[in-house]
Amino acid sequence: MEMNPINLAVRFTLEIAALISVGVWGWKFSEDWFHYLLAFGIPIVLAIIWGTFNVPGDPSRNGEAPVVVSGVVRLAIELGMFSLAPWALYDIGYIKYCLIFLSVVAVHYIVSYKRIMWLLAR
Repeated sequence: MEMNPINLAVRFTLEIAALISVGVWGWKFSEDWFHYLLAFGIPIVLAIIWGTFNVPGDPSRNGEAPVVVSGVVRLAIELGMFSLAPWALYDIGYIKYCLIFLSVVAVHYIVSYKRIMWLLAR
């Protein structure tokens, strides 16, 4: 099963937007040197989690899995990150961006229903 290149580009954009969103939240949430720790630390930790825990052969990824997890666990990681980002946007008052992010995530997962079914079967 292959994924549409446009859907893959949307997914990549969502991943980057999620990391930026939590970074901005970390910056606005804190003061002094803690700005840097949260603004850079949270996105780095999330990116490491995102890239490490995978299902072998995932059509939306390169197929490699440094740490093999079930499809349900991978889906939970994705949904967690794609839920944390709009929450962060909402928390700092970017309601419009929060709603846009949620809408794009919903459309992405609707279009990716075959991948979701594939993950749930693994």
